[in-house]
Amino acid sequence: GIWPDACVIGSTIRSLKYNAGIPKEELTTPNVQKVTEGFSNLAKHIENMKAMGLPVIVASNRYPSDTEEEIAELKRLCEECGASYAPADIFAKGGEGGIELAEAVLKILDDGNKPQPKFIYDLNDSIEEKIKAVATNIYGAADVDILPEARELIEGFEKAGYGNLPICVAKTQYSLSDDPKMLGRPEGFTLTVREARLAAGAGS
Repeated sequence: GIWPDACVIGSTIRSLKYNAGIPKEELTTPNVQKVTEGFSNLAKHIENMKAMGLPVIVASNRYPSDTEEEIAELKRLCEECGASYAPADIFAKGGEGGIELAEAVLKILDDGNKPQPKFIYDLNDSIEEKIKAVATNIYGAADVDILPEARELIEGFEKAGYGNLPICVAKTQYSLSDDPKMLGRPEGFTLTVREARLAAGAGS
């Protein structure tokens, strides 16, 4: 019966420029245009949380190399997507650097609108249906390719009575796809499932 009241997404100006294809050694160079281009990745994360019915606050972890122009552009893009924005300078300023973020979260909590749960799939869906739901709705994939060895394991889990468990997908952290080189907001790709593991926990 527990459901979040809001979602805070941590981001950085550097990560946006990285998703626009800027080499790591050039991420500290000011470039508002690349912030705009790389925002497509963050926009997808915002979209995903809003699809689950959650109000979103983007917390921008600030680096000394971030310019006021870059920060202003990120704020504009967040608000354009229907997300709140708050800078976070906690590393440099401690608690004082997180006051604006805390106030942004409290503003949402105080408005009295309790989000209603929205799920990507039903627990009674097959494991393959759940994987496809996450791949297409959350990652933006066009299709899923479950390799034979993974499919055999999945079928075994379902026969053993574990088909109604939720799933957790482990893939690269560098892309919405399963290819770390596909930056930004890739679309039309096929997500490949190579392995499946059972984590039944105490419920077994």
